[in-house]
Amino acid sequence: MSGFVEKPEPIQVPGLVHLHTGKVRELYQNEAGDLVMVASDRTSAFDWVLPTEIPDKGRVLTQLSLWWFDQLSDLVPNHVLSTELPEGAPADWAGRTLVCKSLRMVPVEAVARGYLTGSGLAEYRESRTVCGLALPEGLVDGSELPAPIFTPATKAAVGEHDENVSYEEVARQVGAETAAQLRQTTLAVYSRARDIARDRGIILADTKFEFGYEGDTLVLADEVLTPDSSRFWPADQWEPGHAQPSFDKQFVRDWLTSAESGWDRASEQPPPPLPEEIVAATRAKYVEAYERLTGTRWA
Repeated sequence: MSGFVEKPEPIQVPGLVHLHTGKVRELYQNEAGDLVMVASDRTSAFDWVLPTEIPDKGRVLTQLSLWWFDQLSDLVPNHVLSTELPEGAPADWAGRTLVCKSLRMVPVEAVARGYLTGSGLAEYRESRTVCGLALPEGLVDGSELPAPIFTPATKAAVGEHDENVSYEEVARQVGAETAAQLRQTTLAVYSRARDIARDRGIILADTKFEFGYEGDTLVLADEVLTPDSSRFWPADQWEPGHAQPSFDKQFVRDWLTSAESGWDRASEQPPPPLPEEIVAATRAKYVEAYERLTGTRWA
């Protein structure tokens, strides 16, 4: 059992139709047919959306995505039309709202990996492959790969796991031309972002993108290169052979699996609220990632 511990009621705004409640984002449509994405401060772990929010998280995700969209604009167009608040929207939406193009979304998580960890490591240990791609012997948790690889996944509903799939399966689902374009664009964007992050003392281990089509043009959508969608590691602490420290919600995961939380992950019981110190430490990591990548102080 998983999903929302307490599913929120969407805020009603005149002129907007609520379409979907995601793990973090609320999705609306305005009268012009554009999408309005609002990033909440919700956080998730182990397929649960937790009852405790991380202050400023939604704004950090939104502002960092906007920064990355600017860095990548010569490689791929993005879906952002405006950051202006819709008329009648609550003041709390400021800084966390994007008005976006309505695209024909590709139903694939476009994942790029430059380092071995997570689900890729689990598959490698069994078969020396990731998503069917053969890798050299001798790699360990945190190893840099010989070259970045495209390892797509299916998009899962709230409370369910994304599942890694082969490139051939993606081509079967969306067509060979779209699959090739996804792979080429994903690896180009990852490589650019990896180099930018490296210059700022951060390793971009892996990341996932979402794409859609505007006519025949592939467009980068949703959030991009945030601690929610990427693994960022401090470069000066990188040491292959074990799990790496990261700029994300690892504090949340570690506390939930500790004896202190009292939560049994294998049970059907929802996880408990987070203590204040875990909330503060997690917020600090998100803010640090924003500041180190952008070179801008979080205000």
